[in-house]
Amino acid sequence: MIEETHTKSLFTGIVEEMGTIKQLGFDQDNSFTMKIGAKIMLEDIHLGDSISVNGTCLTVTEYDTVLTEFSVGLAPETLRKTSLSELEIGSLVNLERALSPSTRMGGHFVQGHVDGTGEIVEMAPEGDSLWVKVKVGRDLLKYIVPKGFIAIDGTSLTVVDVFDEEVCFNFMMVAYTQQNVVIPLKKVGQKVNLEVDILGKYVERLLSSGFVESIKSS
Repeated sequence: MIEETHTKSLFTGIVEEMGTIKQLGFDQDNSFTMKIGAKIMLEDIHLGDSISVNGTCLTVTEYDTVLTEFSVGLAPETLRKTSLSELEIGSLVNLERALSPSTRMGGHFVQGHVDGTGEIVEMAPEGDSLWVKVKVGRDLLKYIVPKGFIAIDGTSLTVVDVFDEEVCFNFMMVAYTQQNVVIPLKKVGQKVNLEVDILGKYVERLLSSGFVESIKSS
């Protein structure tokens, strides 16, 4: 879990808009702050709101509805465990506000807790769709299954195939998705933030704790 203060925030993995990094770096209090230009995010924004930035749940610390921008703070652990440290002024980022009771559930439950990063190793078009292959560590690959959900830079996507020997998985994006998220703008060799489906981790925990065996024997 990257941001321990966001245990109650959930997202769908359906990107609402792409924002633009306007400023980033350490401020006078030695806190790493990121200022992002956006429009939809500012429609009902409040201090303390949770917003997913490339799949990382971050807290709004300032906002300006006239300049249409908001700021978020990043903890050192967040910078170490995500690809956000690679962003530059002018970079585009995927943005999504936390779920509200009236939100339509269009993707899957995403916590905004980045499990790790993967490296894009291949991007290949097929018609107007795009195949993307990502290399990950084996500690994450065990949670990734064909036809399963995964959040990549905060985008809810479906895994197509898993390649155990290559320690990779791939997915395909249709034209509409390509036009509305940042992944197609990245290049081979760049990192993406990954959040695996939480159900896989729950199952592993139950099996390792012996809970299932205790039920069978009871």
